Amino acid sequence: MSGVVLKNVVKKYGDVEVIHGIDLQIEDGEFCVFVGPSGCGKSTLLRMVAGLEETTGGAVSIGERDVTHMDPARRGVSMVFQTYALYPHMTVKENMGFGLRMNGVAKDEIEAKVAEASRILKLDDYLKRKPAALSGGQRQRVSIGRAIVRGPEVFLFDEPLSNLDAELRVEMRVEIARLHKEIGATMIYVTHDQVEAMTLADKIVVLRAGNIEQVGAPMDLYRDPDNRFVAGFIGSPSMNFVNGTVKGDQVDVPGYGGALPSVGEAIEGQSVLVGLRPEHLVLAAGDTHTVELTESLGGVSYAYLTAATGEKLVVEERGDKRSSIGDKVGLSIEPSRIFLFDAQSEQRLR
Repeated sequence: MSGVVLKNVVKKYGDVEVIHGIDLQIEDGEFCVFVGPSGCGKSTLLRMVAGLEETTGGAVSIGERDVTHMDPARRGVSMVFQTYALYPHMTVKENMGFGLRMNGVAKDEIEAKVAEASRILKLDDYLKRKPAALSGGQRQRVSIGRAIVRGPEVFLFDEPLSNLDAELRVEMRVEIARLHKEIGATMIYVTHDQVEAMTLADKIVVLRAGNIEQVGAPMDLYRDPDNRFVAGFIGSPSMNFVNGTVKGDQVDVPGYGGALPSVGEAIEGQSVLVGLRPEHLVLAAGDTHTVELTESLGGVSYAYLTAATGEKLVVEERGDKRSSIGDKVGLSIEPSRIFLFDAQSEQRLR
């Protein structure tokens, strides 16, 4: 197995630069997730590692090898796509072994590798079926099995769960996490779904407009974001952001219903954004906010509030007593949970 290193990697289409000098190191055996909104460059970056996109500038290394301009077949990677790309006339067993057969691998070796991949992915009962007789989740397991039999140094996943329904997405997340634990390979996984990123990754790379915004372990990004974009993208529902002004050792935040302690590098008169996650706000007696909508998910509910200033907030509720639409409420806030961001640069004030 091998790690992956990107050094000042650039991608241009004509005069348009879409990946802007990215530096990144992915350790051997690490599960790294590229996450970000549509158009941020995450799939392009993955395809550059695979060799499916030409690297305009910089270098891509896998293990000790510079693969920047190497043919994709020689890079030691296997890629799992959003579409399953299975041959409909072949059985599961034939689909999984097809690539090896085309490369002239001995029949006994193909049999052994397909059997091992089938064991790992629990596909033994489906080996004689054709794709039409499989569910979406089973088809995706077959496509992953096809990647496993090649014995790659690095597995690449390009939004592999996007075509599955909610229940199958959860099931396949568990399968992929279990697969990584069992075989210990380096894996790079692209998704726009931050829930997938949080649940699967050892390391998350948050991308925006072809740049890396922040790299870190899932809970490190959640608890210690560098800027508003990361704070808002990681976490569901998103962090609340309300306008405020620094006054002495406090921040005047009408949208939260009053003044809060200032933190970090904030200076007198500075315009800031005050961030609080929904689970760090508690409904209290008062009339500074109106409940516009509630979403009950069973063990937890989300109350959508409008402040007297017109700003919108989301508050997490638990327990038996919860708010109703039209309720007038106040907010209780724990100062240690506050995040401050400069209103102009949107960088974190620490």
